[in-house]
Amino acid sequence: MQMIEKFKQLPELFRQYLLVTTNYWCFTLTDGALRMLVVLYFYQLGYGALEIALLFVFYEFFGVVTNLFGGWLGARIGLNRTMNIGLFIQVLALAMLLVPQVYLTVAWVMAAQALSGIAKDLNKMSAKSAVKSLANFKFDDKGQNALALNAAAEARLFKLVAVLTGSKNTLKGVGFFLGGVLLALLGFQGAVLVMLLLLVAILILSLVRLKQDLGKAKNKPKFKQIFSKSRAINILSAARLFLFCARDVWFVVALPVYLASEIGWEHEWVGGFLATWVIIYGLVQSGAPNLINRFSAKAANASNKEAKMACFWGLVLTLITALIALGLVSELSAFWVLMIGLAGFAVAFAINSSLHSFLIVHYASDDGVSLDVGFYYMANAMGRLLGTLMSGYLYQSYGLEACIGFSVGLLFVASMIAIALPNQETKAKQTA
Repeated sequence: MQMIEKFKQLPELFRQYLLVTTNYWCFTLTDGALRMLVVLYFYQLGYGALEIALLFVFYEFFGVVTNLFGGWLGARIGLNRTMNIGLFIQVLALAMLLVPQVYLTVAWVMAAQALSGIAKDLNKMSAKSAVKSLANFKFDDKGQNALALNAAAEARLFKLVAVLTGSKNTLKGVGFFLGGVLLALLGFQGAVLVMLLLLVAILILSLVRLKQDLGKAKNKPKFKQIFSKSRAINILSAARLFLFCARDVWFVVALPVYLASEIGWEHEWVGGFLATWVIIYGLVQSGAPNLINRFSAKAANASNKEAKMACFWGLVLTLITALIALGLVSELSAFWVLMIGLAGFAVAFAINSSLHSFLIVHYASDDGVSLDVGFYYMANAMGRLLGTLMSGYLYQSYGLEACIGFSVGLLFVASMIAIALPNQETKAKQTA
């Protein structure tokens, strides 16, 4: 009861931020657990890497479609409604997986994953867009709201986005671990039921408490506006596509299957390791503003600081991934190459992802922010879709080394695209 009273005493905007974040956290926890459940359960049933990858094709494909149309929908009906729709659809997706094992065919699971992909990207687009609206305000010593019209607004926005995204990925890692543990303790259906009940409770809270006009555009956007006309957002979206394709081409299917089949780890160990990796990745992402300011001081003072920072950190990630690939084809221990390499990859990828997440909110229009954010995350989902497909095919045909080698090329392309990002002054002229 004391926690509820303290929550009611908080400023309204801060309460809304906490509600959005809690919604996003709980959804992410179940989404990560479900991903690990599906991978490990169907590997346990004897499915190959490519077949497992195909289970997620609709998940990623409908993520592309959802982000493209979801941003337009959020601008018209409000982000609270798109968040709640996403939660409801995820509940339906989990309910589909409660059928007896004999009905858990590839086609059925792909259909459930399609719903889950729609739900995930509605939820993510809504949460990221909502932060833009909430970050336009600051709190004085008395906790009252005031318009943030000072130079600290961007720094605060970066921190809010980094905390939301980083904490989300930390919980996604916990979800990976939870998925492996729940599969071992409760079986596939028992684990799914626990997650379904959690999301029903969060949906009820969100329906009751979340502000109804959050993120709604003043002028109803037309359907044709779903495609971005901003040069900055188009460039950033292209870089994001290659960045996430580069990660998922070896991380989504190839890596967990390799750890289980070649390293010989049990399901709990695979889930626990990937959980730890994503938790570290999320923690680094939350602290990315401080890391970027410390190591990119020269770029921060440059006229095109956004481009220089994005390109610099992209090349750092490219180098680390290249070293992992070289280590695997050498006579070094594959186990230690992966353990050390993945630690470096987690740090560099977290910084890249956090920087991109800030830039999209930074570049996005204040009115109808979800249109720009939705288009950007459409590119993100497209990268994940292509990466997932290539991960299963390349691993089954050529092995983990080929997956990582392909990732190096994709990361280099992402870095070269990022150098074309406009600087802050150019962006201001474009939006004036």
